[in-house]
Amino acid sequence: MILVVGGAGYVGSHLVKELVENEEVVVLDNLSTGFKSLVDIKATFIQGDLGDIEVLNKVFTTYPIKAVMHFAANSLVGESVTDPYKYYENNVAATLTLLKAMVNHNIKNFIFSSTAATYGIPNVDLIDEHQPNNPINPYGKTKLMVEHILEDFALAYGLNYVVLRYFNVAGAHESATIGESHDPETHLIPIILQHLLGEREKISVFGTDYNTPDGTCIRDYIHATDLANAHILALNALLQEQKQTETYNLGNGNGFSVKEVIETCEQVTGRKANIEYVDRRPGDPAKLVASSKKIQTELGWKPKFDLTHIISSAWKWHTDTRNDK
Repeated sequence: MILVVGGAGYVGSHLVKELVENEEVVVLDNLSTGFKSLVDIKATFIQGDLGDIEVLNKVFTTYPIKAVMHFAANSLVGESVTDPYKYYENNVAATLTLLKAMVNHNIKNFIFSSTAATYGIPNVDLIDEHQPNNPINPYGKTKLMVEHILEDFALAYGLNYVVLRYFNVAGAHESATIGESHDPETHLIPIILQHLLGEREKISVFGTDYNTPDGTCIRDYIHATDLANAHILALNALLQEQKQTETYNLGNGNGFSVKEVIETCEQVTGRKANIEYVDRRPGDPAKLVASSKKIQTELGWKPKFDLTHIISSAWKWHTDTRNDK
């Protein structure tokens, strides 16, 4: 069995939906940002916190867990700046409790959903795993701190792990039963789609004078299902003992500008956006795109879904969800 912590959240629920096709899955989630309704019915759901040692001990003694996959971090950059305690407590301290429980129960395999925010603002067009880590906010710092902890646990306790770093996840499952939902919503694609559904008055574009082809920021976008499949490939590599410790970036290799994303949303929906162009936000780099060459070469992963499909799937989920209400 596989334990997925944070399996009721956006990325975690997409992973679970793919994973249950070949594995028995236990989901542990405190539902602070996730939704029980997103958890696939084939999975066993337990409401609890990854920092609760009693809950963890009960899970590990009740179920024959052979690997743990971690999606239970807090992940809002702005919030991490205004409330760093919350991020160090959950992302680091609670994860340390989880790892201690794994060691105590002799569970050796761990998949960590990390972030390309560990790189900070690298001065390269395509970010590979060799770029130095220099996070510029508490969120990125907490993720990198856990990565260092994993290195030490591997040496001391024989932990096998794979770290997966990525930027922007988007899109919804093909079934349109699960999709991207945050409160508050801070991600570009759902914000645009909410606007096109009439739920927001306008879209704000921060800066049009960047050194990019159309002047707006360029970012990396990966479909949630593509991301889930990358995690499953990494899990299989651990279970089949092809890997012991590894770090991979996940990216589309190209990146899309804010204008390109808005235009694609307009094309998919057949609706026109009301765009407000405003000044840059402090700290926004012109381009952040991750290279996935390493994982493509070593594990054979390649994203299947382009930007149009990402947005089409998200639009279907958004419209279906509203129609069901």
